[in-house]
Amino acid sequence: MSELLQSVKENSAYVCGFIAIVAAIFVLAIVLEKLAQKKNSKNEKLLSTRRIVMIGMFSAVAGVLMLLEFELPIVPNFYKLDFSELPVLICGFAFGPSAAVLTEFIKILVKLMFKPTTTAFVGELANFAVGCALVLPATTIYSFKKTKAGALIAMITGICVMVVFGSFFNAVYLLPVFAKMFGGMPVEELVKMYAEINPAVSGGSVTSFVIVFTAPLNLIKGGADALITMLTYKKLSPLLKGTH
Repeated sequence: MSELLQSVKENSAYVCGFIAIVAAIFVLAIVLEKLAQKKNSKNEKLLSTRRIVMIGMFSAVAGVLMLLEFELPIVPNFYKLDFSELPVLICGFAFGPSAAVLTEFIKILVKLMFKPTTTAFVGELANFAVGCALVLPATTIYSFKKTKAGALIAMITGICVMVVFGSFFNAVYLLPVFAKMFGGMPVEELVKMYAEINPAVSGGSVTSFVIVFTAPLNLIKGGADALITMLTYKKLSPLLKGTH
């Protein structure tokens, strides 16, 4: 805990910006959820006792899954794969987009309690932002149309948004930051370092890097999370909502 507080103190300006981004996305999720409730003639509390308990439980599971990240030989070693969005998706399908965004954020806090940041919170922001790119569109669409077809459309849309946003976010923000952390080298040099993994990025093009590495990684992650959610959610839904 003391190490976490020290990291927050040393990066206070960045942490404040992080919190502002979380707040903005959470407000957007609330607005979208209220619109879905109006469309479906419902007026459910956003933070009922059951929702709070479930958000806490799924956040804990997601935080543990985030700790179990692993590398893939087909991508650079600073990219890690984890399945922490799986419980976030299930919670969001059950309780709406605001619950999904809140779970996504608390997941980060749980992870930081056990494993302090090694990137001055840059990696955690990336995980949150790209995670929300998947779960926010998916849970919002499902909130409007809670059918099997609606769930399928929601998942496909979420994966597409995640791949596109994740690639753009990496190209314009994350890769330059990582290059700076690698001793202040130009981002093109960082890209060239990983040409041995795939010669398609040998020219130092950031665009080719995200197409070859970032997009497939997010596609694998989003696809796996979506598939497992589709296979398990209906069986879990009555238990989660207390209607079994």
